[in-house]
Amino acid sequence: MNPNTRRTSRAVTSIACASMLVTTACGSGFDDAPGQSAQQSGGPVTLQILIGSSGDAETNAVKQAAQTWAAASGTGATVTPAQDLTQQLGQAFAGDSPPDVFYVDAIRFADYASVGALEPYAGKISSPDDFYPTLRTAFTYNGTFYCAPKDFSTLALIVNQDLWAKAGLGDSDVPTTWEQLTSVSEKIKAAGITPLALGDTRDRVGAFMVQAGGWITSPDGKQATADSPQNLAALDYVRTLLAGKLAQYPSQLDAGWSGEAFGAGKVAMTIEGNWIKGALKADYPDVKYAAYELPAGPKGKGSLSFTTCWGIAAKSRHKEQAISFVEAMTKADQQMAFARAFGVMPSRQSARSTYTGEFPADVPFVNAVDYAQGPVNAPKMDSVLDDFDTGLQKLTSTAPKTLLERVQKNTQAALGTS
Repeated sequence: MNPNTRRTSRAVTSIACASMLVTTACGSGFDDAPGQSAQQSGGPVTLQILIGSSGDAETNAVKQAAQTWAAASGTGATVTPAQDLTQQLGQAFAGDSPPDVFYVDAIRFADYASVGALEPYAGKISSPDDFYPTLRTAFTYNGTFYCAPKDFSTLALIVNQDLWAKAGLGDSDVPTTWEQLTSVSEKIKAAGITPLALGDTRDRVGAFMVQAGGWITSPDGKQATADSPQNLAALDYVRTLLAGKLAQYPSQLDAGWSGEAFGAGKVAMTIEGNWIKGALKADYPDVKYAAYELPAGPKGKGSLSFTTCWGIAAKSRHKEQAISFVEAMTKADQQMAFARAFGVMPSRQSARSTYTGEFPADVPFVNAVDYAQGPVNAPKMDSVLDDFDTGLQKLTSTAPKTLLERVQKNTQAALGTS
C-alpha cells in the first residue's frame, strides 16, 4: 500500500483510535497479560478475518486462499474487507469484540502490542527466522516477535527512460551515491527537465536519514535519536536539493503524489515503492521506466520498508485455528500466489529466488530489504510523526537543526524519556 494514501486515513482516525485503545486498556478489554490465554471455544468454529484490502484483486485472492484452508481444516473462515481498518479495529477492541485475525500495519503495531491487544504467536509459525530480519524487527515488541509479516514494500529510484535519454544520459549515469545524484540532477536540470519528485514526508525523506546512518529512534524503539549529526546531514542534503530545484515536492509540481508527477512526465526521477508499478500500469501505461537501488549516502545504502502482519487478537477464542490459518497464508507457495494476484513481495526469504525469477524488474526493491529501515516501532508516536511531516514540508524555510530538535523533544515526551 502507498504510505501516502495510508496516512490520509490514519490522520483522520489516529486520535479516535488511540482514545479507544487507551480506554479499553484501562478497562476490561485488555486486563490479561500479553499472551495469556482467553477461554477457547469448543464445537464448530468460524474465524472472523478483517483485512485492509488494496482492491478487488487482493480481496478475492485472500478469500480464495481462506476458502482453500477452510475446506482442508474443517474450520470456517469469513473474510471481510474493512472500509477503514484502523477505525474498525479501534471500535472492535473498545467493544471487546475484535476479529480473530486482522491486518496490522507496522506503524500501528506498537500501539496494539503495548496494551496487550495482540497474541504473540509468531514463534509458533513454521520457520519464523525465514521472515526477513527487518520485518521481524518491525513486529517485535519488548523483545518478543509477535506476528507474521504477510508481505513488504521498499523504496527505489524510478527513472523515466525517455527523459533520461533526452537529457543525454545512459545506463552508466544512474546515480549510486549522493554526489552522483547531485551531479546527474544538475545535468537533467540543464536540459530543461525537473530532475526528481520527492514525497514531502518521513516516508520518503527518511530514506536519506538511513543512508546517513540516522533514524528517529534507537533500534529498540526506546530512545529518541532524531537530533543527531547523521540526521542533520541528511536533512541538509535534501534541503540543498530542494533549494536548487534539483528535487521538488509533489505540491510544487501540481501533483497529488510523486508517482503522479512521474507518470505525467513532469520529472525524470522519483523515489517510490513497488506500488508505483500498478499505478503506472493503470494511469500511465505508455511510460517507459526502470527501477534502481537508491543512491548510497555517507553511511552506505539505505531504504525504508513498509509491511503488514497477520495479527491475532489476544481475546480470540479460536487461537489454535487462527494460528493454523496464518501458517497457511504465510507459506512460501501461498505468498507467491498472492504476489501473482495483487503484486506484493513475499516476506519469506525462501521465496526470494522464485519471486525475483518471475519478477526480475523488482530486484532493486527486493535487494533493499537487506538494508531498509522499518517504521518507528514505539507506541504513542502518531502526533510526533505527523508534526515531523509538517516540518519536512517546510524544509526550505526551516533550519534542519531546529526541526530535529523539535522532533527529539516530542519523541522523548512520547517515550517518557529525557
